[in-house]
Amino acid sequence: MSMRASILNCHGVDDMARTAAEAIVDAARQAVDDRGRFVVALSGGNTPRPLYRLLASAAYRDRLPWALAHVCFGDERMVGPDDARSNYGMALRELLAQLPVPLSQVHRIRGEADPRAEAARYHQELRSIFPDSAVRFDLLLLGMGEDGHTASLFPDSPALLEHGALACAVDVPLPGVARITLTLPCLNAARRALFLVTGSRKADLVRRIAREGERTSALPASLLRLAQGELLWIVDGEDAEDAEDAA
Repeated sequence: MSMRASILNCHGVDDMARTAAEAIVDAARQAVDDRGRFVVALSGGNTPRPLYRLLASAAYRDRLPWALAHVCFGDERMVGPDDARSNYGMALRELLAQLPVPLSQVHRIRGEADPRAEAARYHQELRSIFPDSAVRFDLLLLGMGEDGHTASLFPDSPALLEHGALACAVDVPLPGVARITLTLPCLNAARRALFLVTGSRKADLVRRIAREGERTSALPASLLRLAQGELLWIVDGEDAEDAEDAA
């Protein structure tokens, strides 16, 4: 099965959150039916926050098999979990603390650790989740920056060339903090990936990547080409209409 890509146009953050939540429910149920568990990698930032709140609400909390879920992270800033910039910290407050996910099945990147040592440790932790097979997430939740980055894979970064590890450290120019990201081979092995995209300034990128198929290291999100899986773009209505107009 080759990669399939599709775009869902939404209108506002609430519609995006509902659309994404339904896609996650479908992916989780399919994974449990096929393999007995659901392995997901979450993203950080502000865009998924309404989605996490919806998934934690009474409307969705019992619709997903959280007791059978393994929750991982696509990237992390090298800060402690109590820091406002922590992806894990945000996901914990908005989602995980409200769910019956066993602590042993939440696999965070330790942002308080040394970046390179932690990347190596996280590689091994991911391997331990899949002891008898290749590391293949059932679902990746991803965002895209205005520069086309996704996870912590930035334009023309050396991290884009990493093929031996599942996770690697990323140096970020000051005043940023170092990060750890899953690598392209790890991401591209996933069964499904879901991009959440908001902001009118990203409309041209959606057009170039999702509609025209542009592929370049200058736009790392364009390098998400699942070897055997489905890629879904969920964009707000304004972004989608702008992308259509520019096409």
